[in-house]
Amino acid sequence: MNTRAWIVFLDESGVSLLPQVRRTYAPRGRTPLLRHRLNWKRASMAGALGYHSTDPERGARLCFHLKPGSYDTTALIEVLEQMKAFYRGEQVVLVWDGLSAHWSRAMRAWVTEQD
Repeated sequence: MNTRAWIVFLDESGVSLLPQVRRTYAPRGRTPLLRHRLNWKRASMAGALGYHSTDPERGARLCFHLKPGSYDTTALIEVLEQMKAFYRGEQVVLVWDGLSAHWSRAMRAWVTEQD
């Protein structure tokens, strides 16, 4: 296959803003108390790294998307819409993992509309 396209690797990751408890110093015999609120929040980020398959002089492209909470199919379609605008007029081969949201009915329907 001789395609002049961007190869784009896309992945998502979530982080918790809940502090991690680690070892700390305290006077002997006095256990330290580490206090924090338990109303922790989650944030997620999707990152896409693109390389042009036939023209390395175009350089790499990095784009990312941040959101509170977790990604689902609707949020990933929003990411793809923004990526579509970023690569406007270019052919793109998308490489991503097997997350179930990548293969949902809604995602497959959206991808079909793009052809």
